Amino acid sequence: MVYGMPGMLGWMGGFGFFVMIAAYVYFALALQTIAKKTGTENPWLAWIPFANMYLMTQIAQVDWWWFLVALGVNFVPFVGWIAAMGIVIWWLWLIAERRDYPGWIAILAVIPLVNLIVIGFLAWRDQ
Repeated sequence: MVYGMPGMLGWMGGFGFFVMIAAYVYFALALQTIAKKTGTENPWLAWIPFANMYLMTQIAQVDWWWFLVALGVNFVPFVGWIAAMGIVIWWLWLIAERRDYPGWIAILAVIPLVNLIVIGFLAWRDQ
């Protein structure tokens, strides 16, 4: 048995990896459900990295090239990350409106952990 900091870091790293995988599965399942409820083609794209961003453009009914813009701005440190977050919030705003909810709830997605609640709300809450 390993004692001390190295053992602790290994355990925390494994737990962090599990949390990341669980969050990805949750997000993919929610996005796939939203795609099905909005009648968007190819809801299975929710499970493929980067393709899920393309699927979001299709659900939000914006031009596909916004997917490329969101990917491209990520290469600009800090400012690009903020711009990418703004683009994704805009997509979520449009997705919320397609699900007949007020778009402003997409703004809540900037809050850590609340973003999981927002995407789940949009996926599984029925009016």
